Amino acid sequence: MMLRRIEVAGRTAYKSETGVTQDSAVNFVRMIVARQHFSVLEHVVVSARVVCDRGVSHEIVRHRIASYTQESTRFCNYSEDRFGGEIVFVLPSFLYEKADDDVLCEKWRHAVQEAECTYLEMIRLGAKPEEARSVLPNSLKTEMVMTMNLREWRHFVSLRTAVAAHPDMQIIAKSLLAEFRSHIPVVFDDVGEL
Repeated sequence: MMLRRIEVAGRTAYKSETGVTQDSAVNFVRMIVARQHFSVLEHVVVSARVVCDRGVSHEIVRHRIASYTQESTRFCNYSEDRFGGEIVFVLPSFLYEKADDDVLCEKWRHAVQEAECTYLEMIRLGAKPEEARSVLPNSLKTEMVMTMNLREWRHFVSLRTAVAAHPDMQIIAKSLLAEFRSHIPVVFDDVGEL
């Protein structure tokens, strides 16, 4: 479906619409990508739901040719039952390999527990969520839906899977790239690092 939409749009440039067949989309899109005629890829958009920490989400939204809807710490009151009366934090990837008794892990756990206690106490004392959120750290879990056209997704995964990208961002970008390669490989076979 996506490849067909790209083909139909792209064939407009060549006035070759009569070349559309049951099997022509893959080869046509492969040709478009090989010629770097990436503007044709802008005719298809894909949305993805991402769960990450707030720090990583700030990097994601720097990609401007996109639309984002993100969990709002202004309106979500984490003291409510629907959140289990607690705050969820994302363990940074640099701590994955650390033992449970590691000093760095313990410092991180202590910091997020203090932030959670302070937030919940501020809410209990009458602060609005938009006020209490000021004590929440970058490790706060957030969900976001991001929508980009295929050209921008190519750009996103090429930048965010690179060795120089933030390790937590690489995890997200490599996961997205694997999905893209699984569903629309001809568009993503030549971009990014898994």
